[in-house]
Amino acid sequence: MEHKGKLVIIGGAVDKGTPNELNAYSKPSNLNFFELGILRRIIHESKNEQSKVAVVTTASNIPEEIGVEYTKAFNKLDVKNVEVLHIKTRDQANDPAMVEVVKNSDIVMFTGGDQLRLTSIFGGTDFIDAVRKKYEEGDFLLAGTSAGAMACSETMIYHGSSSEALLKGAVKLTSGFGFIKDVIIDTHFVKRGRIGRLFQAVAANPRVLGIGLGEDTGLLIKNNGYLEAIGSGLIIVVDGRNIKDSNIASTPDGTPISIQNLTVHVMSMHDLFHLQTRVISIFHGVGVENVERDI
Repeated sequence: MEHKGKLVIIGGAVDKGTPNELNAYSKPSNLNFFELGILRRIIHESKNEQSKVAVVTTASNIPEEIGVEYTKAFNKLDVKNVEVLHIKTRDQANDPAMVEVVKNSDIVMFTGGDQLRLTSIFGGTDFIDAVRKKYEEGDFLLAGTSAGAMACSETMIYHGSSSEALLKGAVKLTSGFGFIKDVIIDTHFVKRGRIGRLFQAVAANPRVLGIGLGEDTGLLIKNNGYLEAIGSGLIIVVDGRNIKDSNIASTPDGTPISIQNLTVHVMSMHDLFHLQTRVISIFHGVGVENVERDI
């Protein structure tokens, strides 16, 4: 279904949802967690500068601390109308009060942590149905970082070791929320060497486009079919439509897979990728940070 809203998926910056999160927060120099440039772009792309933001901390093991830090980050951008939702159960996700928050919000942002926690708690609930309705029908911005980004795709990676990712069966997939079709998203991509995970996922179904998001890096997706790279890092796009041969169906579990003619693109800030034509448009402006591509 066509959507009128906008989607921002972000590669994350720290291992959210783990006890080490607080150590990262305590370092004044670690501003990448806040992804301030990306958050600023989110506010710019929303319907107005005083947008109401709902931050959903469900994916994290330390939701209260996460909520405080995101509130501070948005406040630094002069966004004061921020509501943090610590939804921990499916009953809460069906609570009319929680659904009403979505209906009254201009931006909903899912934080990082465990993507399987997100889909198992929100899948099929009134909350996620309300988010979907806003995204499909209104002037609304949906954002997800790390696990929150991975859950936005129709097919979702929920487990897979980077070192064993090219062994058949090492990458585990399930259904995500499906806000963006025909793609699969991975995060913390460059730093954690996760390209093998996307290779296997795409080889298993070449119709699906693999998107690997680096840290402090994201994609802005509008309803015109273009994906715009935002943030400071790299995005790896894995296109399997031209695969000529692969042994993924015939080799036993636990053995290496082979893929012939897999296409890989590398994107950085302001580059564009058209989801339907799968054509990349590279931005050649040097030293320009705050621009919007003419699309």
